[in-house]
Amino acid sequence: MPTGVHLRDARQQLFDAAERVLLRDGANGLTSRSVTDEAGCAKGVLHRHFTDFDAFLTDLVLDRATQLEMQASSLRESAGNGTVADNLTSALISLFGPVPVAIIPLITFRDELRARLRQAMPGGGIAILAQATTAISAYLAAERELGRIAADADIDSLTLSLVGGGHLLFTDRDPGPPATAVVHKFVTAVIADAMQRRPA
Repeated sequence: MPTGVHLRDARQQLFDAAERVLLRDGANGLTSRSVTDEAGCAKGVLHRHFTDFDAFLTDLVLDRATQLEMQASSLRESAGNGTVADNLTSALISLFGPVPVAIIPLITFRDELRARLRQAMPGGGIAILAQATTAISAYLAAERELGRIAADADIDSLTLSLVGGGHLLFTDRDPGPPATAVVHKFVTAVIADAMQRRPA
């Protein structure tokens, strides 16, 4: 592997390389060597920018969590437009895209990564799932205020059902993510009661 390769925005290129490894080889295949090999640089490049591999993974997860927060704001802004089921379907497909779904097991199985993320995001739960939960909850609350779902709808239970069930739908990536129609059917079933009891 060449040692003189200069990476202009090394952090981003290393993050992008880690994503490709995660998607191709899963959490078990993600090592500092696999990341630098994928990025086409010497192993020392990673350690010039991060104190150790867990520091790299922590920053990777936080970077991707920030991207999800931006998607979450788009979901919140969709309240009152389109249909609730369509908005939630699009949100789940976006929030549980291939990269977020690949990152969740990485967090689950690396104790040191979880510990560092707890320090960076106190009370934040499991990064990625926490962002999805916040996004769905805020959206449902906004729709309840607008009268598009029942005034007494249990936002916490609906959110838990949508995020937990949504995660399970997207976890098995072989042969690929669920079809939009499958996600829409799931969402419709979860919110059916809250939709039926909304004001006329």
